[in-house]
Formats: sequence, C-alpha cells, structure tokens
Amino acid sequence: MNDNTQEDEVLKQVEREVRMREGTSKLLAACSRREQALEASKSLLSCNARILALLSQLQKMRQAHILQRVGRRPSEDIVPCLGKVALSDLRIPLMWKDSEYFKNKGELHSCAVFCLLQCGTEIHDTGLVMVDRTLTDICFEDTIIFNEVGPGFQLRVELYSSCAIEDFFPGALGPRRLSRLGGSLGCSSGKKIRAAFESAAVCGSVSSGGDERPGSVSPPLSPDLSTLGPKYNLLAHTTLTIEHIQEGFKTHDLSLAATEDSPFWLPLYGNMCCRLVAQPVCMIQPVISGQLKVKLGEDLNCWENVYGVLRGQSLLCYQSQEDLESEDEPLLVIPIKKDTLICMSERDPVHGRSIYISTQRQGEDVTYALTMHRPEDTQRWTEVLWQHVYNMSQWKQCCDHLMKIEMPSSRRRITVKQGSLYHEIGSVTQAEAFKDHISGFAGLLSVTHFTSHLIIL
Repeated sequence: MNDNTQEDEVLKQVEREVRMREGTSKLLAACSRREQALEASKSLLSCNARILALLSQLQKMRQAHILQRVGRRPSEDIVPCLGKVALSDLRIPLMWKDSEYFKNKGELHSCAVFCLLQCGTEIHDTGLVMVDRTLTDICFEDTIIFNEVGPGFQLRVELYSSCAIEDFFPGALGPRRLSRLGGSLGCSSGKKIRAAFESAAVCGSVSSGGDERPGSVSPPLSPDLSTLGPKYNLLAHTTLTIEHIQEGFKTHDLSLAATEDSPFWLPLYGNMCCRLVAQPVCMIQPVISGQLKVKLGEDLNCWENVYGVLRGQSLLCYQSQEDLESEDEPLLVIPIKKDTLICMSERDPVHGRSIYISTQRQGEDVTYALTMHRPEDTQRWTEVLWQHVYNMSQWKQCCDHLMKIEMPSSRRRITVKQGSLYHEIGSVTQAEAFKDHISGFAGLLSVTHFTSHLIIL
C-alpha cells in the first residue's frame, strides 16, 4: 500500500467519525431522558478523541512522506511483530468520608463515569457506571482489546465523570440549531482535514484539568455544541506500558486531575486495579514451516529429514507433514527463547551452509544444527529465526508463555465477597489483598458501543 492510499484510508476513517459525530450531536439535541443524554455525550467525546488521533496519525504520515521526498528516508531498522493487548476487570476504589458512607449523611453526590482507553489511533470506551456513596468501588466489566499493537505501546486510561444532578440535563432545552460542517468533505484533502479538525472540538467536556495529552491540540469549541448536553470532565488518568503486563491482577497509580470543589469530583483512592495481558503474533501463529534436515547426535553424517514448524517458543520437528496434521507428537522439539543464539556456518561441501541454534534445554547448553535442501531456503530460515528471537526479546515477559485473553461471558457470575478495595489496599500486603479480593470478579460483560446504534436511530 503506497503513501497516498494510506492517507486516503485515514481520511475515510476521519470522514466516517465526523459523520458519526454529527449524528450523535443531533441525537443529543433530541434527548429528553438523562440516560440517553449521558450515553450520547459519552459517544460524542469518544468520536472527538478518535478524530484527533486520526488527524495526528495523518500529520505523521505526511511528515514522513516529505522527509522521503527530500532524501531523508525513515529508519529501516528491524521492526518487531505486532500483537494483541487486552485490559479487563478494571476496578477503581473510592474512599468516602465516614460521615458520608457509614452514617449516610449529607447530599447524595451522584456522578456518571466511564473510561476512555487509547492506544495509538485505536480508541475504546467502557460502559457508563452511575456512582454515589452507596458504592465503594467503580467496576467496569468490559474487556477492551487492542488488535495491532507494538511492544513499545502506550495505553492511556482516562476516567471521565459528569455530575448526575437533574438540572445539568436538557429537559426543556427547546430546539437548537446545530452548526453544520463548513464545506464539503469530498472537495479536497485540505478541506477534509480542516472540517474534521473543527468538528472535533471537544464539546461536552473535555476538560483535562490542566493535563493534556502529549502532542494533542485543543481546537476552539463550537458555540452551539459546547453547551449541548451533560459535560464529562477528566477525573484521573494513567499510562500503561509493556512493563505493566502480567498474567494476574495488578494495581496501578492514578494521576488525579480534579479537586474536591469540582461538581464532577469523586473521592478516588488514587489507584486502579486491572488485568493487562498481551499476545504477540509470534506466540499465537506459526511463523514458518517446511522441509529441513536436522543433525541428530554427535555423528556428523547422522541427519534426519523432518518437517519443521516454528511457533512460539519451539521449533517443532515432525517426521512428515502428515504427522503434524494428525497432531502426532513431534520427533524433536528445539527450544527457541529470547536469549537463543542463531548463526549460519560456512558452506559445507556435502550439506552446504548450516544453521546452528544455541539454546538451553533442561538447564543445559545445547546446540542444534539444521540445513535445508536449497541454499535460498537456508538463508530464509536464518532470517526468520533471527526475526523471531528479536520479536521475543522485544515483547519480554509476554513471550514467557502464551497469556490467555478472557473474553466476556454471557452471564455475570454471582460474587460472594463484596468488600471495598479501599479497605483492602490499606492492608499490610497491597498486591495480595487485591488478588484475594478480585478473584471473585472474573465475570465479564460484552463491550457495548453506543455509537453503533446511531445508524438504526
């Protein structure tokens, strides 16, 4: 795919999000119920975030294109494979004052909250949760999956809140004239970008409390849309990387972006708990397969014809391809890990060039010798093995074993333990308290995207 085709694809995505945003704005103006207005405003904020992310990607693509034209080509260094990153069972503890929670005194402070998760240009949002002092934890049952992520990813999690007082919602707003997008999106790419950028004005909220995303630009608010519907404000945020990935649940620090005098404020403890896992492509798909010869034992002439499949942490050697298809046990399993050494020998008069794999098996250093029937196959296998080892070294602990992504179940499990995360965090061992408490909350719900229903409406 050339540069112009890639830019056209991004522009099409921008246009699609702009149309979605326009439809959401019309729906928001027609909302008469609080729940409808909250959902529409949430969808509007998500559309804005996607538009700005796509425009940022488009700008980077055009900068790279300009550098290429002036002779400064982008780096051609080896690039690691992509993978899936999944975040699930997101929980945020609250710490209400004793007079509010235990004695049930004071005004019932209620807010609608959701999380916006961004990794590159891929953006998802969770379902809405209504929060008041009767809750000790904010629980999001969504499983969010990012499908094409590199090991250097940065997953930003933002918690948004909106005051749920009736006076904040459009009950008798009357008809509003929604501003139309200036110009046609189909005239030229310049007009497309300008129209999309103007339409991505963060209406309804996007108050960051003084904290802005790196590289983001806040366009001016449209006078009509900036006052339309309930407003969501950034309450807290954090950024997760590959270092935060592990099989179980883990706590992460939150950076707070609001003060107690804000109407959308909630008494956050300053932590969140979630399960963050990854599945690199090199761990879930066969990388290369074909006929090869493996040297068995110390005898230089003892070579066995096998059918090899490189997958995950193993090079599986079968006697034939039929044995692989019938799921028979492999004849030999050669471990391939992050620290495995791959080298190619000089040409042998009998077997040609050979590939030597130095690795550890059962705690001992072992070297395996491979060769192919054609010299070009030997070169191709060597390059693929080098790339595979590099992929695993970049994905680090994500390649120690294949992590499982828990998909949402159709029914929520009945939980037995319903204590507060706030009290458990205060225990002697914070991580263990989280692990014990969360173990009963494995039930997940499907991710709902409100925007997908706009076409029907």
